Amino acid sequence: MGFFFAGSANAQEGVGIRAGVSAKPEQFYFGGHAAFGPVVDKLWFRPNIEIGVGNSITLIALNAEFTYWVPLRKDPWNVYLGGGPAANIFTFGPVGGRSTDVRPGFNFLAGIAQRSGLFSEIKIGAIDSPSFKFGIGYTFR
Repeated sequence: MGFFFAGSANAQEGVGIRAGVSAKPEQFYFGGHAAFGPVVDKLWFRPNIEIGVGNSITLIALNAEFTYWVPLRKDPWNVYLGGGPAANIFTFGPVGGRSTDVRPGFNFLAGIAQRSGLFSEIKIGAIDSPSFKFGIGYTFR
């Protein structure tokens, strides 16, 4: 359950943790990520899993996201933009009568990451992904 983000095209692969809040559904989420790359130039593959709880729904989001890194010269921070498809597993209903549904989604994301590993990002969801997410996390290298 790991995920990663690169501080720059020279960053090493890694795994990390993340947490945040989402809208539609309104939830708290936590998860992990891994980073692989660069695939080409400054493009990294960063799959992640996010588990959302709240609003009588449990959501497990399996995200296959790509990020393009924009290093900021002489600054410990880098900016990244990206997106990718998602498989969203919704479980809802009262205990004893819960049902599960798998729905497709797509995420667009933007974030800022410190070279040491700390990051913050926002996601805008399409199809059946949560409409908005704000999260923070840390990547271990």
